[in-house]
Amino acid sequence: MTKFDEVINRRNTKSVKWDLTEKLFKEKDVLPMWVADMDFATPQAVQDAISKRASHGIYGYTFTDESVHEAIQSWLARRHQWEIDSKWITFSPGVVPSLHTIIEAVTQPEDRILIQTPVYPPFFDVIKKHQRTIVENPLQYNNYRYEIDFDDFEQQLKNGIKAFILCNPHNPVGRVWTKDELQRMAELCLQNNTMIISDEIHADLIYQGHTHIPIASLGDQISEQTITCLAPSKTFNLAGLQASYIVTPSEHRKKQIDDQFTKQGMKMLNTFAITAMEAAYSDGEAWLDDLLTVLQSHKAYVKDMLETHTSIRVVEPEGTYLLWLDCRNLELSQEQLKHFMQQEAKVGLNDGASFGSLGTGFMRMNIACPRPLLEEGINRLIQATQK
Repeated sequence: MTKFDEVINRRNTKSVKWDLTEKLFKEKDVLPMWVADMDFATPQAVQDAISKRASHGIYGYTFTDESVHEAIQSWLARRHQWEIDSKWITFSPGVVPSLHTIIEAVTQPEDRILIQTPVYPPFFDVIKKHQRTIVENPLQYNNYRYEIDFDDFEQQLKNGIKAFILCNPHNPVGRVWTKDELQRMAELCLQNNTMIISDEIHADLIYQGHTHIPIASLGDQISEQTITCLAPSKTFNLAGLQASYIVTPSEHRKKQIDDQFTKQGMKMLNTFAITAMEAAYSDGEAWLDDLLTVLQSHKAYVKDMLETHTSIRVVEPEGTYLLWLDCRNLELSQEQLKHFMQQEAKVGLNDGASFGSLGTGFMRMNIACPRPLLEEGINRLIQATQK
């Protein structure tokens, strides 16, 4: 048995995924396969670093020193061939807080912000809650694959877009945008003076045959136009420690973002976030490579089982541990689909409609769990559909 096969009981740990299941899905025996954290223990090196720091017994104010910056810089250079200056880094408790702060810092009320739907639900919130205007560039769905509608993308930019929030790898559809796609989007943004805010939190979770390219790495002009949000949280299952960072090459925009964080009173990470981030980036690489092998196998298993035994189709991801399930052949309304998953299949999935109107008829599944749990969930789905 490998470290990824062990089923660890997460109940009674204040786990959002496990301890809120009954409240959210109105059923006690629903198997949670929704929120994007993993049911795998974080790398041993991270556990050891946290244990060592915890044993010290004093958890006073803690700063990020050069060794933390160097761990980040080395990671981005090794894994993504992106050389960054440590002066570009701003620390944040999470990518969603970062997006809220960036929108407040570099845009104005009523500014038009572009997103590519269906997309991660907080993208809608960070625009609406700050009285900015949502503009959608709907992704084109053909033959169980999503593409960018570049004609529409260009037209929207010409109509005046202050900022474009890019999701790469894309959550929930799993696309890892190619260099050509990224270059084309970036050049259009440059031509129309549109800022790029790039959420790359899933950057490390890439399947064989695909490569994550940070959009800011595509040249100096693009770099200056781009603000990138990153974190070790999805990669190493650290979400509860609240450790993330923003990379902003533009000196002017970085000052705007830093000033906005100061206004909010957010100036530092917590002690264990710093400890975990440095340990993960310094000593977690072999663990990640093993994880990707497991996820590759899980993805193939789910696709084969669902497409052999049900009419549900998997939009095969190129990155992330999230599967976008096309359930339209079940011929259910969205409310019926949610009821079917919760009450009959007894699996807790994300409602596709929460990702925008284009998510109607879809559900999102998290496959980052030990194989026994994954098989249990898939068998529940198959049995329910065959009934």
